[in-house]
Amino acid sequence: MTHTSRTHPNVPSVDQSDRTVPANLRQSGTTPVQMLISTRVRKSPFWHLSIEAGAWRATVYNRMYHPRGYARPEDGGAMAEYRALVNGVTLWNVAVERQIRVKGPDAEDFVNTVITRDATRIKPMHGKYCILCNDKGGILNDPVLLRLADDEFWFSISDTDLMLWLQGVNTPKRWDVDIRELDVAPLQVQGPLSEELMADLLGEGLRKIPYYGLMHAEIDGCPVVISQTGFSGEKGYEIYVRDASQTAERVWYALRGIGAHYGLRVIAPGHHRRIAAGILSWGQDMDSETSPFQVNLAYQVPRNKDADYIGKAALEEQRAEIEAGRYPFALKLVGLKVGGKPITDYAPDFWLVGDENDERCGYVTSPWYSPDLEQNIALAYVPWEKSAIGTRLRVELPEMYQETSGKSVSAIVSEVPFVASAHPSARERRKEGGA
Repeated sequence: MTHTSRTHPNVPSVDQSDRTVPANLRQSGTTPVQMLISTRVRKSPFWHLSIEAGAWRATVYNRMYHPRGYARPEDGGAMAEYRALVNGVTLWNVAVERQIRVKGPDAEDFVNTVITRDATRIKPMHGKYCILCNDKGGILNDPVLLRLADDEFWFSISDTDLMLWLQGVNTPKRWDVDIRELDVAPLQVQGPLSEELMADLLGEGLRKIPYYGLMHAEIDGCPVVISQTGFSGEKGYEIYVRDASQTAERVWYALRGIGAHYGLRVIAPGHHRRIAAGILSWGQDMDSETSPFQVNLAYQVPRNKDADYIGKAALEEQRAEIEAGRYPFALKLVGLKVGGKPITDYAPDFWLVGDENDERCGYVTSPWYSPDLEQNIALAYVPWEKSAIGTRLRVELPEMYQETSGKSVSAIVSEVPFVASAHPSARERRKEGGA
């Protein structure tokens, strides 16, 4: 007996032939299940504090529970949190950004071997956004890399267990380094009032920290490292709380106490704002089968890095193919301005993209409504030949966001970032300079 009516192919018209494990494009919609909270997934030192602050939903990130909503839908939901972020100042629990330390006499050489950028150009007490690739040029992780000293680096990692990979690279022990996770948990203070709040808390010296600069400090007697960075596109800081299993409450309440003078609001990471800024999310916009050349991260692959690094040969081969006019990938990540009703929450699926005739050819990774532009925006994978700015496409939105029931909505390939960042990336600066 056959069940042809149950056949649900994974959208074969979307070319994923260059992937070993294709993205799951089946459209399941929201699923009414409750997340199981158990001991096999770690709770961060701030977990109970987030619950106290009103967190009502969570996801799992780096095998840790991660709050993803404080304002309930009836109180404005994620868009209320957006308004707090872009107009005031917000506090984020981002302890899921585990801190992996590489320390020892060979730390610089080891780090220079695993990242694509040149680690020798990162000065002590500074950081950089960077990527690590496998030998095929696939992106394994895109951490913020902090250099605390000549012989000490911290990887503030995205959603893959990078520590195990780093330890594996150094087995057998070729480099004289120690690789381990630290009892350090980050918080982010983000928004246009963040500098005023942080200077009030830590003194005027805080204002001297350059973008991606670091500073040692204490909050209520607890040791922290401060960086001027963030995941929002707004002005902001990250606070790396040392000995967090013991000091989390004191730092959290000190921030909330002084933050009350500035209208501080505890929110989830502002994905609506990071999409507008063109900031990528690992596992959503890219993964280990994605090349930096597919996702506008070519600036992370320098031509002038003499030292060998993991993935260099594959990446240089890809660069040569592209420069010869042969795009070696099935799909490319682009920005889209999208029609339809405002998308005001996380997408449960990779929504499908079609050409002007509704022939499916790609998929959306990160959609949201931009109040700044007064329309929906998204990051999406489309075929190379449909990636030029101005190309017209269609997007299959769920019923609740459709303009006409059962009909896809119009979309157009657009410049990224959609909305300028407080601190433009190297790619943005080069574009402004005509490069």
